[in-house]
Amino acid sequence: MTDQSMLKQPDADTKVPDKSLDKTTSIVSDANGNTAITREDGEVFTIDRKAERALVWKFDLRILPLLSVMYLFNALDKANLGNAATAGLLEDLGMENNTKYNILLSIFFIPYVLSAPFMAMIGKIYGPSRVLPCMMFTFGTMTLLTSAAFNWGGLVALRWFLGMAESAFFPTVIYYQTTFYRRGELARRLAIFYAASNIAYAFGGLLAFGVFQIEGGALPSWKYLFILEGALSMTFAVVAFMFLPYSAAHAKFLTEDEKKLAFHRIQIDSSAIVNEKFSLREASRILLHPTSWVILGIEICLGVPLQGVSLFLPQIVARLGYSTVQTNLHTVAPNITGAVMLLTLAFASDYTRWRFPFVALGFFWTFVGFIIYASINVLENLQVAYFACFMMTWGTSAPSVLLDVWYNNNIANENRRLLLTSIGVPIANLMGLVPSNVFRDKDAPNYIPALATTAAFGATGIVLTLSLGTWMIFDNRRRDKKQGEGGTLPTGVRGMQRLAFGGPMGYSDKPQYTAPLGPPSYETATKPVPEKKKGSVRRWLEERKDRKGSKGEEGSSASKETTPEERPPAYD
Repeated sequence: MTDQSMLKQPDADTKVPDKSLDKTTSIVSDANGNTAITREDGEVFTIDRKAERALVWKFDLRILPLLSVMYLFNALDKANLGNAATAGLLEDLGMENNTKYNILLSIFFIPYVLSAPFMAMIGKIYGPSRVLPCMMFTFGTMTLLTSAAFNWGGLVALRWFLGMAESAFFPTVIYYQTTFYRRGELARRLAIFYAASNIAYAFGGLLAFGVFQIEGGALPSWKYLFILEGALSMTFAVVAFMFLPYSAAHAKFLTEDEKKLAFHRIQIDSSAIVNEKFSLREASRILLHPTSWVILGIEICLGVPLQGVSLFLPQIVARLGYSTVQTNLHTVAPNITGAVMLLTLAFASDYTRWRFPFVALGFFWTFVGFIIYASINVLENLQVAYFACFMMTWGTSAPSVLLDVWYNNNIANENRRLLLTSIGVPIANLMGLVPSNVFRDKDAPNYIPALATTAAFGATGIVLTLSLGTWMIFDNRRRDKKQGEGGTLPTGVRGMQRLAFGGPMGYSDKPQYTAPLGPPSYETATKPVPEKKKGSVRRWLEERKDRKGSKGEEGSSASKETTPEERPPAYD
């Protein structure tokens, strides 16, 4: 277990927050992208576009590389079982029966799903910069210990704890990045981070190719693979613990002015409260929104092809008639192009400011790739079949990132954002149970039922994604018509969250808006703001009731135009 003292929040050289929020009278952007924030007391804080770009560049150099390497090892330690299975692991540990191997793959996902929300809460409470390296050190340890497994039961136990250690890694990283990057910057940064998993699968194939050349050693060659990858993971976890900043306010590589800039740019872009104190009750309200369940449905449709390619690409490629060594080598190119396609779609998504069309495009490639592979004679159409493998990796890479960015862009509340991510991502990984049980020995080498099942999930994902995206388009038009497109947004903290789930890509670039109750000051928000005692929905109902009662003979508010403050938040 991790010593709790390692996880304690670092002391901040800031004032203890009070319960008041500074008043903001206006937030105005000019044609060059510079933003002026004016407060009631006359203080003006300017967000200079050039200074902001320099700040983001610092984040890109100091944070993104560390997270990317961490995720590379996360993916390696999760997927190396497939490489080891081609080098004698099954025979050495008595798993000639493929049922045991499928159970071994499936057991990983049970603690992965059960532990993820709780591990994510720990990440929110103690800070991702402390919890992420601890997770990495733990899953590196489990990988290293896999080399000491001498039977199937021992390997099952290690896979269980590996799933627990990796459960909240990806959701916590997503949340961590949202505290540094604006919504319009997030997709391509998260894509660069996620591309590490594709590189990991490619690098894993190359690494396995090299390690499996070891002959005559004291241990079977597959054990050296686990020793090497586990030791590297543990070593880099220590490096990450030393260099990841707790938050922008605690980043030693930023000046005081840059820390204030980092705070204000995130404040006006998304969150009502930056570094908000965690509240499970408040976070759970995200599950009351129907759109959350549609998102989880899309995660399910994504998870089956994603895990199918991750776990069984070596077996799929082996159907083309390659040897064990050649099979691992031929998994490299599809994974590399998958990373390239991911980056291409992510940059295109940020540039066009759309999310769902690119998510649907990824599902389309998944569907077509698996259908082609299932419907042709791969030995007679070798090049077409191998190209279908490329389409599989293209289709499973991009939707994972863009889907997570899509709904994270649309949820202003940090706690709700973290909770939905910590449920959605593990559910997608839980879907690894499906390919683990449909890729059966009796269907080898064609695996037609497995390929058809995976394609069906891809088709369903297309339908759900296009349906949700279309609904958001019409909902945005309804909101614009009701509230006007002149640049005035609803007032108050809730008003700043009006677009909580309001668009195909989910954020507004209105050139000017006013907000009488604006973001808290930098000094107030560098520590968590005390949570309100009442939930937002109950508070809104009580306030509305009080307003009706106070109007007396003026009549019911229903007969008048509803003001922004009187509307319930879409996703407050």
